[in-house]
Amino acid sequence: MNYRVNPKNGDKLSTLGYGCMRFGGNELKSFTGKVNKQKAENMILSAIEKGVNFFDTAYIYQGSEKLLGKILAKHGLREKVYIETKMPMILCKSKSDFDKFFNKQLERLQTDYIDYYLLHMLSDTKTWNTFCEWGIESWIQEKKDSGKIKQIGFSYHGPREEFLALLEVYDWDNVLIQYSYSDENFQAGITGLKKAAEKGIAVMIMEPLLGGRLATGLPQAAVSRFKEANPKMTPAQWALKWVWNKPEVTLLLSGMNEMKQLEENVDAAKTSLPNMLTQEEINVFQDVKNIVNKAYKINCTGCNYCMPCPLGVNIPGCFTAYNTHFAISKTTAMLQYSMGTILSQKQSYASLCNNCGKCEPLCPQHIPIAKSLKDVAKKMENIQFKLMSFFTKFFTRKK
Repeated sequence: MNYRVNPKNGDKLSTLGYGCMRFGGNELKSFTGKVNKQKAENMILSAIEKGVNFFDTAYIYQGSEKLLGKILAKHGLREKVYIETKMPMILCKSKSDFDKFFNKQLERLQTDYIDYYLLHMLSDTKTWNTFCEWGIESWIQEKKDSGKIKQIGFSYHGPREEFLALLEVYDWDNVLIQYSYSDENFQAGITGLKKAAEKGIAVMIMEPLLGGRLATGLPQAAVSRFKEANPKMTPAQWALKWVWNKPEVTLLLSGMNEMKQLEENVDAAKTSLPNMLTQEEINVFQDVKNIVNKAYKINCTGCNYCMPCPLGVNIPGCFTAYNTHFAISKTTAMLQYSMGTILSQKQSYASLCNNCGKCEPLCPQHIPIAKSLKDVAKKMENIQFKLMSFFTKFFTRKK
C-alpha cells in the first residue's frame, strides 16, 4: 500500500480509502437496512490487513456507521484507522440538531472522536450562511478544541463556481469531491481540485469509477483499447491510476463489495504515485474518452462560460448527466443529475430554464442551450425525480 501525507496535519493516509456506503454489494442495500454483516466484517478486516487505513461513512448510510463501529471495536482496531463521517445537513433544522446527530454518530461508531468530519453535501454558500446563522463555526471550534473532531471539511455535489466560493468562506481541513477521467470538469472538477490543493487542503476523491460504470459499463471498444495498451490492467485499475496520477489528490474512495475488487484495487494502489502516467498512457485515456464521447448528445466541454444562469440552472452539470445517460448508463446519469441539481437549498435542474437567451451568445461551442435543456428535462426529469425534488424542498425548509 502506498500512502500520502495530509498537508494539514501530517496524517499518513492510504491512497486507497474504503467507501462504506454499500457494504457487501447487492447483498447489502444500505438504504433498506439489509446487511450482510459477516461479509462486511471480512472485507474490513482484509482491507486493514492489506494497509487500508481510511474508512468513509455517513449518518444517512443506513446501518453503515453502526456496523463499522462494531467491527472496529470488536477487533480493537479503532486506533489503527481514520474514520470519516458526515453531518446530515439536509436533516438539520436548527443548531440543536448539530449535537443530536453528532452524539448519535459517536454512539454508533463506538468512539469518542471523529478523525475527519464532513458537512454532507454542502453545495452552495447560501446553505453555509444559514448554518453560520445557527452557530456552526463556534460549534466546530468547540468540537475541535475538545478533541472530538480532528479535521473538518465538506463533501460537494454542486457547480464549480460554488465550490470555489465555499473554499474561501472557512479554513477547511479537507474536502471530498467527485472526480474521474470521464469528465474532468464535472462539479468541482480539475479547477476545484487544484484550487483546494493550492490552499493546503487535503482532497479526497469519491466516485473514481462512477459507481462502477468505468469498471464494468464501458463500451467494448474502450475496454479493448485499455487491454491493447496493457493486458494485465483492468479498466478499473486504469481509472484509479488516472486519479492517483494527480499530485493534488490525497486519496480516493472505493466502495468495494467483493474480495476480488479489494484485491484488484490494493494491487493498483501499490503503484499509486503522483505523475506516474507516461505520455503513451495519457494517449490511451484520450482514445478511451473519444470512444465514450461519440455517444454524447451535447458537445459541452464544461468551460462554464454560460454560468451563472439567472434562474440558477446548473447548465454544465445538466449536460454532463444527460451525456452520461447515453455514454455510460441511465442509473449513473440519474444519480449525477439528482445530486447535482436538487440536493441544495437552491435547486438547479434543467426545467427551470425560461429561455431568456443570455447564455447562448457566451457558449464557444455554439450549443443551442435552451433547446438542449428542454431535451435534458424531458429525458431526466421523470416522476421519480420530481418526487425527490418535492421531498428535498420539503425537508430542507427552515423551521
